[in-house]
Amino acid sequence: MNDITEINRDTFWALLDRAADVCGPDLSVEDEWLADQIRTMEPQQALRFHHIAQGYMQLSDKYGLWSAARLMSECCIDTDCSFADFRGWLIAQGKESYLTALKDPDSLADLEPYGGCTFDSLYFVGRYIYEGKTGFRPHQVGMPEGLQRELELLSADIVYAPNIDYPLEWNELGRYLPRLCDRYMPPEQIRANAKLDPMWNPALPEIQFARKRYKPLKEPAKVKNPRKKGGDAR
Repeated sequence: MNDITEINRDTFWALLDRAADVCGPDLSVEDEWLADQIRTMEPQQALRFHHIAQGYMQLSDKYGLWSAARLMSECCIDTDCSFADFRGWLIAQGKESYLTALKDPDSLADLEPYGGCTFDSLYFVGRYIYEGKTGFRPHQVGMPEGLQRELELLSADIVYAPNIDYPLEWNELGRYLPRLCDRYMPPEQIRANAKLDPMWNPALPEIQFARKRYKPLKEPAKVKNPRKKGGDAR
């Protein structure tokens, strides 16, 4: 029985923790389980789940995290949609893993890459249930003032890696994401990729701007991820 009847920042993460405990690494089962739980709530709570998921998605839309995702999953090569699916998967790992990855993307080396590191339905489940209950899409009703205030607090717990807005190139990965490179991509493959194509399109104004504005640190800080591989990583 689901005793969560109201969605806020804390119950959002609590629901994801329960989903992982019940469903394990089967993301299709987790999707159905989450939908079943949210469906028992009032429509407004489904809308809250949708907005909070969207908020955490936006807060993790960072070049440094995308570079890490490209090392972990071939599905995250070069499209916004595939990176969105990765961020959905990261959120599903729980609050601690999510926050740790934003503080140090290299900490993702501690997580097990199940499900292709993609969870494309996480940021749709609340929306679909809300639409089914009300006949309206979230953008048609806007964002309630109270939830808007809550969304402004979503970033309160986040500490970003100093270089997370910097679009790393292939030859920079080993220095800033050493553990991920050790686990997923040997130096010879990185060198081969660098010869084939740049990681980012250098003609894009946003890439030029980011590489000029955000300089990577000489020695990026590392933090310990609470979910160790082979342990309770989800």
